[in-house]
Amino acid sequence: MPKVGMEPIRKAALVKATITEIGRAGSLDVTVSQIAKRAGMSSALAHHYFGSKEQIFLAAMRHILTLYGAEVRGALAAAEGPKGRLQAIVRASFATSSFRREVIGAWLNFYVLAQTQPEARRLLAIYQGRLRSNLVQSLRPLVGARAGDVAHVLGAMIDGVYIREALKGGVPDGAAAAAVVLECLERELGAGV
Repeated sequence: MPKVGMEPIRKAALVKATITEIGRAGSLDVTVSQIAKRAGMSSALAHHYFGSKEQIFLAAMRHILTLYGAEVRGALAAAEGPKGRLQAIVRASFATSSFRREVIGAWLNFYVLAQTQPEARRLLAIYQGRLRSNLVQSLRPLVGARAGDVAHVLGAMIDGVYIREALKGGVPDGAAAAAVVLECLERELGAGV
């Protein structure tokens, strides 16, 4: 008989194990058995909860996106004015909760999976849409009609700097990565004056 209340605990353990294993491997080339072993359970139980490795990975990305969303909302709540909101969004994009080696590995693989898997593509579109919406809302009072274009540039910079920082090896430096994007933001704001 199943233990009551264990399902959410086990699912959370599998999600965490998935992020760790993908980060360790640097690819989606991990097995459900490896993930389950790291989580301390059988691969049959992992399949029971999620059905497939792809579904486990999508659950892991939903978890990462949820943490990222909470980080952004918290940063925005403490920000003052449109420029402060923009700086908060950029810094939240490189916060320690989202900018760790294993999470970066998951993100890089998520981009690849989104090219062929509709649910991953949908999750990526949600992330990109929310990022753009937050940026445009804060940019509009500062650059007016250019808000959409500047948001596009900043979004591309966030993703690009994230990938470059991830690929350089060593411990990711979120503050340095954020500084590159914030410098771009300053140039864009100066160009609109």
